[in-house]
Amino acid sequence: MKQVMPGKEKIWHQTFRIGIFLKGLDGVLEMIGGTLLWLASPALVNAVVFVLTQHELSTDPHDLIANFLVRAAQNLSASSQIFAAVYLLLHGTVKASLVVALWKEKIRAYPAAILLFIIFGVYQFYRYFYDHSLFLLFLTLLDIAVVGLTWKEYLQLKRKID
Repeated sequence: MKQVMPGKEKIWHQTFRIGIFLKGLDGVLEMIGGTLLWLASPALVNAVVFVLTQHELSTDPHDLIANFLVRAAQNLSASSQIFAAVYLLLHGTVKASLVVALWKEKIRAYPAAILLFIIFGVYQFYRYFYDHSLFLLFLTLLDIAVVGLTWKEYLQLKRKID
């Protein structure tokens, strides 16, 4: 029988669901990106980045994101491409798997998700100071929020079980 939640708890629960949905979507996109990176040649990566950034750089030659993508594609070696592909595939698979387990309210997934999201967040925060990517900062803030929401959900689920 489904338990009816008070209004505030329902809002927190829905916020948790939205947060883990976003994490799951991010995981799936990482898996797709990793697969594409694995299959693509460095020349193809350069060509795709050129097509994607050409318009933006023609209107704003100093665009930070477009210039970052162009430099990253130009400096992409075969070994770094393989590393990035494997990293994205593994990271995305772990993240998506955890999200599925959280969605199904598997009690053991909560501590694992909290630990791994903290580790991912710390690594992303470290990378932020290395390359100042606002996207990484956003992902880190999302990780912090999802960790807090996951902890709250975990405590609530444990109370329901006990």
